[in-house]
Amino acid sequence: MPITTTMAADNSTVNIAVSGRFDFNLHKDFREAYKQQDVKAYVIDLAGTEYMDSSALGMLLLLREHAGGDSSDIKIINANPEISKILTISNFHRLFNVS
Repeated sequence: MPITTTMAADNSTVNIAVSGRFDFNLHKDFREAYKQQDVKAYVIDLAGTEYMDSSALGMLLLLREHAGGDSSDIKIINANPEISKILTISNFHRLFNVS
């Protein structure tokens, strides 16, 4: 399954893991992963992500808007070097907590 969603034990944070290709084909699944949750903190785990395109960047922006925009709490973790480069070039480190 390309999108796996888990809730933290204290129900405060949703962890969304993306595996394989993070592209437009995952739009519906990614959106459902966060729309069904009533939290403001998210962790996007890209450890299993092999590829990311501009539609994935757009999906992350939609998540940010859903989570409260500038006041959102979204961490992007475990990105491989290629994906980290995409996030840096796109200035996503200014919008998200990227580690």
